[in-house]
Amino acid sequence: MTRPPKPESRPDRVSLWRYARLFRADILSAQPARLYRAWMAEFRTPFFRSYLMNQPELVRTVLKDRPDDFPKSDRIGEGLRPLLGNSVFLTNGETWKRQRRIIDPAFEGGRLRETFPAMWHAAEAATMRLAPQAGRVVEIEAETSHAAADVIFRTLFSIPIEHHLAREVFEEFRAYQRSQPLLNLAAFVPLPRWMPRFFRRRTRASAARIRRLIATLTRERMTEIEAGTAPDDLATKIMTNVDPVSGARFDTDEMVDQVAIFFLAGHETSASALAWTLYLMATHPEWQDRVAEEAQVLQACDFAVMSKLRVSRDVFREALRLYPPVPMMVRESTCPEHFRERAVAPGAQLVISPWHLHRHERLWDDPDGFDPARWATENGQKCQRDAYIPFSAGARVCTGAGFAMIEGPLILSRLLRDYRVEAVPGRVPVPVAHLTVRSESGIWLRLTRR
Repeated sequence: MTRPPKPESRPDRVSLWRYARLFRADILSAQPARLYRAWMAEFRTPFFRSYLMNQPELVRTVLKDRPDDFPKSDRIGEGLRPLLGNSVFLTNGETWKRQRRIIDPAFEGGRLRETFPAMWHAAEAATMRLAPQAGRVVEIEAETSHAAADVIFRTLFSIPIEHHLAREVFEEFRAYQRSQPLLNLAAFVPLPRWMPRFFRRRTRASAARIRRLIATLTRERMTEIEAGTAPDDLATKIMTNVDPVSGARFDTDEMVDQVAIFFLAGHETSASALAWTLYLMATHPEWQDRVAEEAQVLQACDFAVMSKLRVSRDVFREALRLYPPVPMMVRESTCPEHFRERAVAPGAQLVISPWHLHRHERLWDDPDGFDPARWATENGQKCQRDAYIPFSAGARVCTGAGFAMIEGPLILSRLLRDYRVEAVPGRVPVPVAHLTVRSESGIWLRLTRR
């Protein structure tokens, strides 16, 4: 049986400076193997303490039961604020609540049905783009990035990826993606302010260019809204939604912040998840055949077809377990706490890691194995409730979770209906965390027509 690739863990004890160097290269392999069994682990230096929390009860306390007591750490913005500004991904408190009140209605169940045709056409376009590649070895992450970006632009702004502004944003984002980790070192390991941060000048410049392009799209849409000619897509919905408490809407600058996180969350994470899913299909052909057979129902653009893609959904859910696009989240304690006989002081960093939680040896049966059938087992169902958080959980659960669970299975099924993917000998991808969990040297698959 082919085992899904997993990065090697670091030695259990290393110096702070060695850890900083490892973390800068990749946050996954920078962690010790014991975290796959620990309920809680403490990282202690003379300057700070951080706690990684795997016990389901602790995760529930932080994310679901008392989210206001454990806001997102301000330090998480140190690496991402140049791109995301004051977006909903980074804010806390009343600002975050106001933003969610405006954004959430655009992603409610009925709206997903309305955005489905745009997803369908993006899936069709992705299938057509791959036609010239049939019979060749393809770097599939590049293809899934293209498809996911197309979905975002079609659903958000009603334009395909071929639109000149959409293409420019996509190309800039490709350059940005590998230059900046999702978590700056200071977010996971809160270094003293006087220590140097691992920023790159070109990363800030790239973020500024992306924001300028998004601002152009946003201003154009604002003009269309004022003229009454705007299409009824997600951007229009969000920009015209009124906060029921304050009566305010997003202005252009605020909307640029939100579009930046929609692109990050909706493009980067979907591209990562879909690429790893296709790799798992290549290494588990029996499951690939089941998805391809099920995909024969994809004959017309009809939202009802999603209820028939059960195998594809389970496969995609399993890929999200093994390769959660956002591998770690950082919260901050605001009150004195006592967790697992440890005193946790205010200001301590609490790290919740879907990467470790989803592979925890004391929770899951065969945690490192690929088994979409697990979701029908007692263990799988229990872990899905207690230890499965690819979209976070609680009040801060990803707004686009339902969106992603339509987009992923749909594109996966559509591609495998027409193509077979096969692993390339000697090219096993190594997972690393950049903006999301990607492969160190790409994911190379042979593509053939069915």
